[in-house]
Amino acid sequence: MLDILYRDEHLIAIDKPAGLLVHRSDIDRHETRFAVQLLRDQLGRHVQPVHRLDKGTSGVLLFAFDTAVARAMGRQFENGEVAKTYLAVVRGWPPDAAQEFCVIDHALARQHDNFGRTLRDAEAQPAVTHYRRLATIELPVAVERYPTSRYALVELQPITGRRHQLRRHMKHISHPIIGDATHGKGIHNRFFQHEFGCGRLLLACVHMAFRHPLSGAKVGVGRTVQGKFAALLERFGWTASVPPWPSGSVQPVVSGDPH
Repeated sequence: MLDILYRDEHLIAIDKPAGLLVHRSDIDRHETRFAVQLLRDQLGRHVQPVHRLDKGTSGVLLFAFDTAVARAMGRQFENGEVAKTYLAVVRGWPPDAAQEFCVIDHALARQHDNFGRTLRDAEAQPAVTHYRRLATIELPVAVERYPTSRYALVELQPITGRRHQLRRHMKHISHPIIGDATHGKGIHNRFFQHEFGCGRLLLACVHMAFRHPLSGAKVGVGRTVQGKFAALLERFGWTASVPPWPSGSVQPVVSGDPH
């Protein structure tokens, strides 16, 4: 059973587990379980996803019960009107800007089409992510060439919605997300798997705020991280560092290379 976080006559939000595809994809042809079908079976009625989360990402996933509402919500996502907040564990210690938000402003090109085929010379599109460091830890283990290994808990707010934006942006600033097999570092992913029994992508959508497409009311849907992600936060002493959402205003204090 999928955990339902919010439901009304027009919309429903679930907590998507890590490792579950939103819908059928030619990139993952071998998969047989999809969030959209599981939710349809659970409710006994049709639903349409209005946005996507990567297969490895957990957290708030929103569906509509009819096409008109799905289109209206889709426009909000396309226009950047939906506020999304993620938690991630990354390698290294990103800059600590006195608990204010930093900005990654780095254009991203589409890497693959909808059938998984590599795109050549695709035009880069503007992409902006706000982030701030919440907590750090230094482990007395030489995972790479250093005698200790540093990791951090970060809050991420994607302002644009490019494919794999958060994973690619964190790699761009040399702080890849743990568990990211494509954009991360395998040696650290394997360390978390062997040492902590945590092989998942440590990225979760923990809060989403949007305008209801019919009533116009502001809706906020949140979910704390679960399972092995939550156990890792507790083991690192980070649970108290997770703020309530929505958090404060964004102040851009660091700009990345837009090219």
